[in-house]
Amino acid sequence: MHSRTLIKNEIAAAPCEAPRNDVIVTSRFLAKARAKEAISSRSTRENFIMGKAALSVVVIAKNEEKRLAECLKSAEFAAEIVVLDDMSTDRTVEIAKQFGAKVFQRAMDIEGRHRNYAYGLATQPWVFSLDADERITPELAKELAEVASRPNDPHTCYSMPVKTFIGTDWIKGGGYYPAPKTRFFKKGQFRYEEARVHPKMFYEGTCGSLKGDILHYSSPSWENWLSKFNRETGLEAEKWVKDGRKMGPWRVIRKATSRFLKYYFQKDGIVNGYTGFLMSFFHSAYQIIAFAKYRELKRAQKNASK
Repeated sequence: MHSRTLIKNEIAAAPCEAPRNDVIVTSRFLAKARAKEAISSRSTRENFIMGKAALSVVVIAKNEEKRLAECLKSAEFAAEIVVLDDMSTDRTVEIAKQFGAKVFQRAMDIEGRHRNYAYGLATQPWVFSLDADERITPELAKELAEVASRPNDPHTCYSMPVKTFIGTDWIKGGGYYPAPKTRFFKKGQFRYEEARVHPKMFYEGTCGSLKGDILHYSSPSWENWLSKFNRETGLEAEKWVKDGRKMGPWRVIRKATSRFLKYYFQKDGIVNGYTGFLMSFFHSAYQIIAFAKYRELKRAQKNASK
């Protein structure tokens, strides 16, 4: 359970980064949420009678025709499935409708803003955030339903462990398991910072924990994963420039070295063979490659101002 004013964020926006951002607990946007508790309680009872859990599973998708069906199958226990489609050109929308999902379309601009918009489309008292490359296990579904059936649950949100796969490899070490993520929360009481990469989470109250896993099929192959790695390091560099961070080579080298040691020795990379070493290495390389792109962006920025 988390109840401190400042706690560590367990969500990693980048596919190569283990969880690391800060969760900032705030109460500014929650005044109206508590006024809805009576309505939420009634919705919970109604859905229980219908045999569905009183929660909305919200999925953000873009051109996910190959993976979306399995994702939505795992969410069929929920009273509502909402799919926010990022202007797909394949059969994503058609597949979503086949599962009875409420489908909306919006072009992705900023990740945090896009996710907040999607959560606002939900109508159930609890919201579960699921990506198209993820699955809810039966064990987790049962826990979610149990929480949603409580009229006055004490927690604002819940985290749960995530099993990440690259190809057929389950990435256990290097901070990748259990790597809990906060994905289940009361509607209107949780939001993300409007940032393109690594958005912070904002919520009031405490965060509980569940035992069931999310299955995360991150990439179909290592080649695909490396493409994501390249894209995410570019976004990280852009964020550093936008935030006005002063990044120097020695600072980056120290940080990269510290990350390798942390994830290889403290986060069990060492006990997971070659894969554990590889992922610990990429935690380190992420900083170095992002810095190379940062230098390039700063140079271009300087030349443009001449």
